[in-house]
Amino acid sequence: MKAKPLFLWRHLNKLRWLTLATVFSMLVLLPFLHVYQTYVSAHAYDLLAPQEKELYDTMEMLTRPFVKDPAEDLDAIKGNTWSGTFFGLKLSDPLAALGQMAAGMNLYTPFLLTALIPVLLTVLLGRFYCGWICPASFLYELNSNFAVLLRRMGLHTGRRHLDKRFKYVVLFAGLVLSMVTGSVLVAAVYPPAVVGREIYYAVALGGFGAGAVFFAVTLLFDLLVSQRGFCRYLCPGGALYSLLGRYRLLRIQRIVENCNDCAKCNAICEFGLDPLRDGFGQECNNCTACIAVCPTDALTFEIKLKDVGYQGYGHLGKRYQREHPADQPSKEVA
Repeated sequence: MKAKPLFLWRHLNKLRWLTLATVFSMLVLLPFLHVYQTYVSAHAYDLLAPQEKELYDTMEMLTRPFVKDPAEDLDAIKGNTWSGTFFGLKLSDPLAALGQMAAGMNLYTPFLLTALIPVLLTVLLGRFYCGWICPASFLYELNSNFAVLLRRMGLHTGRRHLDKRFKYVVLFAGLVLSMVTGSVLVAAVYPPAVVGREIYYAVALGGFGAGAVFFAVTLLFDLLVSQRGFCRYLCPGGALYSLLGRYRLLRIQRIVENCNDCAKCNAICEFGLDPLRDGFGQECNNCTACIAVCPTDALTFEIKLKDVGYQGYGHLGKRYQREHPADQPSKEVA
């Protein structure tokens, strides 16, 4: 009897997109809330410029149902995906903690503890941050959809394959340079941190910084050189999360009895993995795109310490049926 994956799994990709959009929206909203909070604390509404008053009034209307004292209550959510506070819970990207430790050449335990929850979740769920939370991933996936549109119009986009190990070199070099300079330089080339900073600059300071140019270059790199190339080959955070999630518990696995070898899973995977041949590995971010696209429900989640080896051709595929005729149901003659 064929195994059937939980019916909810194939809908998780929709939830993932909603999560990514929500996180990105929060990154846009938080600077506005911070500016509004500053205006409230200054008690100088009459001195604000017309545009500032418009922002004040809009934020007051949006927050009034949720907070009584904006100057205090809006501190409940602060920061961004690099480091922030969520209703009293302080959370930091593991790369932020590691970079700060390298730059300061010491072990600052309170800050290190803020990265503990993301580290534990990565050990359990794998590289989920990259697929489910990272605001840069939201923009990179939109960029991938734009690349598909360009290809349909007959325009060439980059499809080169590079060495995935290079991102580990970037991670190591970034940490070493942070140690040498005393600054968290690795944050300068980490897309989620760059996106968070640039959104804040645009809202609170009225303009973009050099990071916006850097991020635009990464988008062009993905378009012209390699699909999701920065995440796959250059991102220091992706390297760290891959290492942390190597022995994750929650893994996508192929149900070989349901597989028809259509290869749609391979085609949809933006990280160039090989689900068709059970090739997931530590690069998999459990994005569930392969599960969503599978027409025969041949992919599911399993709790395992390691991926299974190649299980052979899918039992619903023509090659398996040709090589194993005895396994096929006999046809009754009327």
